[in-house]
Amino acid sequence: MDHKELYIGVMSGTSMDGIDTALVSIDDQQIRLIAHDEFPMPEETKKQLLDVCIGQQTNLIAIGELDHQLGHLFADAVLQLLSKHNICASQITAIGNHGQTVFHQPSGNHPFTMQLGDANIIATKTNIDVVADFRRKDMALGGQGAPLVPAFHRTIFEAKESSVVVLNIGGISNISVLQPDKPTLGYDTGPGNMLMDAWINKHCGKKYDQDGEFARSGQVNSALLNSLLEEAYLAELPPKSTGRELFNLPWLENKLKALPEISEPDVQRTLCEYSAITIANEVVKHQSGSSPALYVCGGGVRNPLLMDRLAKMLPDWQVSSTSAKGVDADYMEAMAFAWLAQRYVHKLPSNLPEVTGASQSASLGVLYRAN
Repeated sequence: MDHKELYIGVMSGTSMDGIDTALVSIDDQQIRLIAHDEFPMPEETKKQLLDVCIGQQTNLIAIGELDHQLGHLFADAVLQLLSKHNICASQITAIGNHGQTVFHQPSGNHPFTMQLGDANIIATKTNIDVVADFRRKDMALGGQGAPLVPAFHRTIFEAKESSVVVLNIGGISNISVLQPDKPTLGYDTGPGNMLMDAWINKHCGKKYDQDGEFARSGQVNSALLNSLLEEAYLAELPPKSTGRELFNLPWLENKLKALPEISEPDVQRTLCEYSAITIANEVVKHQSGSSPALYVCGGGVRNPLLMDRLAKMLPDWQVSSTSAKGVDADYMEAMAFAWLAQRYVHKLPSNLPEVTGASQSASLGVLYRAN
């Protein structure tokens, strides 16, 4: 490719707190964020999605209707971005749409992953080609289908003499490990904001713990923390990935039932500590060089208590937001899926077998044409 192209990445993550859109310019390996926007997720749609994600009884009609609703929501999010920034649809090469994950089961006799959001609706409503369904090709090749962003992180960040770990704290936390002269690694470490958000939503009616204030009013409960740390997923070796189908409110409440009553603020504080510990325990395994760096993106970067705990648990690491390195921490994942769309359009490999466990590299995605 010898000229600049524009792509839009669309991402609705495990937190389901909104739909992120990123307008990205790509010229060879130069990737630049031009504009971004956030589109709200209707509360009723979020509730329906959460019910599916944590295994509530559902049916094909409900799944089909959610798929349809999300297709329109994702299309409207793109149209809002274009309108706000006075961009014509004809200027965009393609949209990279991740879709809303409702279940991810990468192991067992019948591995599968399911993302909703009809890409045909997005393509016809925006009049822009859409690349979607990024994960299933990797899984067909024996991979986890996740995480996919380490390939993007490797493109925009570089480890020269010391380790660089890029940490995304969304509902789930995942890391990309970049080390000099070594293959890129990447996997989900465990929960990020997911459990903290679920707990404060149930007990305070808030979407998230603003500045970690509710957690700060409590103390770490060691019995609960130890129980949470017994989760078998944490001991698994990569490649591995997880999601809301494991780490959810019923899972937490089952842990609490086995313990003496714990105050709501203490639970919140313990959940923050749990996320920090499970992240730090993995990051420290990849320390090399005299000045290892941890670059953080995702919603968790705005939780000062969580960021402070990470810095204290990793005293030998330089801990900072990716924004300090010139990549907007809030739109990293949306940018990644714009990049994945560009890789598909040009038939370039976009997975990393050493990360996902796939048998070979491949250009991920399926193209849905606007006309």
